[in-house]
Amino acid sequence: MQPSANNVDAFPLGRAPRGFVGIIDRIAANGANSALEHDELESRLLELGFVDGAPVEILHEGLIGGDPIAVRVQGITIALRRLEAMAVLVR
Repeated sequence: MQPSANNVDAFPLGRAPRGFVGIIDRIAANGANSALEHDELESRLLELGFVDGAPVEILHEGLIGGDPIAVRVQGITIALRRLEAMAVLVR
């Protein structure tokens, strides 16, 4: 995916606190430290609805270490590990 013109303000969703509301800037799976291959992680995130420009909100986080997080993206609630959420850049 191509970086957007506004990616200067973008940061990983995995660093956002509970209650964060933003817009997905892009997927950058090559920087995520996941058990999945970069292409596979990017593909899975896209299939789940993590696409450029989609609204995203962190609804809940796990009790131990804040992991996993419950994320609402495009009206769907998804549980996501923070490690994999690091591949989703938001603003």
